[in-house]
Amino acid sequence: MNIELILLASVLGAVVLVYLPYLVVAYNRVRLGYDMSAPRLMFEKFPPYAKRATWAHQNSFEALIIYAPAALMAYVTGVESMVAGYAAIAFLIVRFLYSLCYILDFALIRPLMFVLGLTCSGILFALSLLQVAG
Repeated sequence: MNIELILLASVLGAVVLVYLPYLVVAYNRVRLGYDMSAPRLMFEKFPPYAKRATWAHQNSFEALIIYAPAALMAYVTGVESMVAGYAAIAFLIVRFLYSLCYILDFALIRPLMFVLGLTCSGILFALSLLQVAG
């Protein structure tokens, strides 16, 4: 398992995951007739699932600003643990599920996906610090 490649690819994957929920938003903007002069006002006309897709999109940025430094820190410090690779892959999976849960309104499962994603980032930070200290 090439941990370096997994870490770097996971950052790219995390960026892609930011925009995945936006496909639902874009579809609804096109369906409603995109208003170039007031694009933010269209939000009020969205069905509930499209509003949740907007929120999932926004939350994905918040997750990315925590995950990307964690993965890059693990890469830069030379973490070679399989745990890092698993954490990177798990992050992508749970963040995809997070967005899906948000859009489909699985409100009880969504926070669990958020915490698991945050845990993956924490693992990468911890492994990086252990690498430098050890």
